[in-house]
Amino acid sequence: MENNNKSSRRKFLDKGLKLGLVTAISGIGLSKIASKLNAKPDSGSHDKMELMTTDGTIIQVDSSEVIEVEHSKDHDKKYNVREGIPNRKFVMVVDLAKCKNALSCQNACNKGHFITGDNAWLKIYKMQESKDSAPYWMPTQCQHCDQPACVTVCPVDATFKRRDGLVLIDNDRCIGCRFCMAACPYSSRVFNWNEPDQGEIFLEEDYSPEYCGKPSVKGTVDKCDFCPHEIVKGELPFCVKSCPNGVFYFGDKYEDTVTNGDETVRLSKLLEDKSGYRLLESLGTEPSVYYLPPVDRLVDFEGGLEDFKEFESVEKPE
Repeated sequence: MENNNKSSRRKFLDKGLKLGLVTAISGIGLSKIASKLNAKPDSGSHDKMELMTTDGTIIQVDSSEVIEVEHSKDHDKKYNVREGIPNRKFVMVVDLAKCKNALSCQNACNKGHFITGDNAWLKIYKMQESKDSAPYWMPTQCQHCDQPACVTVCPVDATFKRRDGLVLIDNDRCIGCRFCMAACPYSSRVFNWNEPDQGEIFLEEDYSPEYCGKPSVKGTVDKCDFCPHEIVKGELPFCVKSCPNGVFYFGDKYEDTVTNGDETVRLSKLLEDKSGYRLLESLGTEPSVYYLPPVDRLVDFEGGLEDFKEFESVEKPE
């Protein structure tokens, strides 16, 4: 069983749920197509093409009704857009009902990115809306926005966005001005005030801001990067594959598929069934991280369980 789980985690990008012809072909506007489905066909003869609606239904539409969404040159310039992995749009879902503050995600992230001290990219906060409401744990990290404010304020193009959804930092270009930290509404970035004490680190590959991280550098900004160096190997980000409770789901929005390593589900159905939402939606940043509300929780908040073995021994209510 354990080997099967590890295998599914390593191969999720190649395995996935192939749910038909998806919009990843970069840029077909399904919403605009859907609004025209009930329109009367014109007298002309056009080729038909198959597409999948948001509810998973395969439909045939007239090719003349397909509207290509052009990427604005102004948008690409404004957000310093790079290609990334073609025809991908990576997203993450965080199930707050499953989080028990085990900190396995944070420890794995720290180790995988050579992070030490208080500069963790992934933080878990105790949340409670009022004294009369129930508390819960909330993991937070970079939201990898489609319209990231951090990118627009960087004076040296050290922060950039990729078409596959990732927002990354070129630490060789970063001058430590911290404008990006001030612009980020999620406070997800950290600054290296001191020389990181990371000991001897052996890197198998040369540094690349696109795919391979490097040890932190004094005077530069760090943040969650969605582990692109793991993604290109067909593996899940460190936080996803290390969590014992399956809190994190990761996948491709174009394929409408996410997985936590143990189960693979449709993104749209998961968000619909569990009332998924995004943080500070009204700001228009279009985050790539979704949250599921902390309802029907697996463990009591007061448990504060620190290891998975103890969690397994807790009796679940009937």
